[in-house]
Amino acid sequence: MVQKAKILLVDDRPENLLALEAILSALDQTLVRASSGEEALKALLTDDFAVILLDVQMPGMDGFETAAHIKRRERTRDIPIIFLTAINHGPHHTFRGYAAGAVDYISKPFDPWVLRAKVSVFVELYMKNCQLREQAALLRLQLEGGGPAGRSKESAGLLAELSARLAAVEEQAEALSKQLDDDSADAAAVATAAHLERKLTGLRRALDALEPGTGGAPSLPAQA
Repeated sequence: MVQKAKILLVDDRPENLLALEAILSALDQTLVRASSGEEALKALLTDDFAVILLDVQMPGMDGFETAAHIKRRERTRDIPIIFLTAINHGPHHTFRGYAAGAVDYISKPFDPWVLRAKVSVFVELYMKNCQLREQAALLRLQLEGGGPAGRSKESAGLLAELSARLAAVEEQAEALSKQLDDDSADAAAVATAAHLERKLTGLRRALDALEPGTGGAPSLPAQA
């Protein structure tokens, strides 16, 4: 049974959280609510998330400050953050969002279809990353426990499957990048594409290191 990805929704207004849940329920993933920056940071201490939807305008710790705390933690700094805001203060305000570590910046009211599509990209990447890490761990066990003959045959098959799975994700990312290029991508799209590229490059590098003769199997990235 495939484990569902967790999506963290952060907003101080219950009606906004309800609206986000309605929009994202079609993705059939686990939606976790947080009504403040402090509550979001607490949730991030124990759970892994595929993506965070973070409201900018919140009393107390606002979205920018919350994102800064998230990016300072080694455990959470690679989790994609999509900022949501009802106020558009222009390019400087948007730039501050990217500087705080956001991969995207969406103004309310937003198109539900667009938001769902953006979130689904990060969920898919997270799930593929989890699958690759699990299979890499299985491969390591087989390499450590099997004899030379068994190692060669079984590891070759697993490496081929891992490579095929990663190639599928790379193909999806390439198609996304082309779509962004066709749409004359703005800063948000560029940030999203750059994040995907960094993660996929790390995964491919780790997988290549598993090939025979490379001297071992380093850890794959822990978070998409």
